[in-house]
Amino acid sequence: MTSKVIIVIPAYNEAATIGDIVGRCLRTNGEVIVVDDGSADDTAAVAQHYPVELLRNDFNAGKAASLMKGMRRAVERGADIVATMDGDGQHRPEDLTSLLSCARVNPGAIVIGSRLADSAAFPRARYIGNRIADFWISWACGYRVEDSQSGFRLYPADLFRHIDVPHGPERGFVFESEILIEAARAGTRSVSTPIPALYEGTLVRASHFQPLRDVLRIIRMVAWKLISRGFYLQGLWRVTRG
Repeated sequence: MTSKVIIVIPAYNEAATIGDIVGRCLRTNGEVIVVDDGSADDTAAVAQHYPVELLRNDFNAGKAASLMKGMRRAVERGADIVATMDGDGQHRPEDLTSLLSCARVNPGAIVIGSRLADSAAFPRARYIGNRIADFWISWACGYRVEDSQSGFRLYPADLFRHIDVPHGPERGFVFESEILIEAARAGTRSVSTPIPALYEGTLVRASHFQPLRDVLRIIRMVAWKLISRGFYLQGLWRVTRG
């Protein structure tokens, strides 16, 4: 039986790229939901030219709120798998095939498109920040997570019936880290499959991710979760033992 896949794309001021991304997503035969996060440009107008469902935030509510809105709508529409990717060109829709192949081998798992095999393409600060975040999130999850900051993922739709992760405007990139931790506590692990790291010369705008600010926010969130579990030394042991 073929799984129903719905792709959720949060978009904030992505008029220059959203049309190309959506068009390529549709060629994968997946259904698409675009969440316009209060954009000040023509993001919504461009998206409306395509056969997608367009959701809109009245103001810039942030990536976390946009993702959650799109994910919940995908579940309402009967998705078996909810795919997420960015609207700025950092992810290639064509790589969705690789993630789906990994999902078939690992049913019920979160699948992360990992860019770490292409580490030479990373800006140095982002690579270091990513690796630091990976360590902390792996500790809190109790297993080794690869490329915890990649937004190109597949989620089993059933996961959203068991967890509820804070997704207010201040959550930003913390949300995608926290959802891995809460999923692990609910018994859902993540696996990864390699994808290219697209940065220099491929993006129209700079990433919204700020390595110092966002990694510190992630560490603060993870630290609180570890404190609430008595520092979860069993998780640290599992990660360091490999």
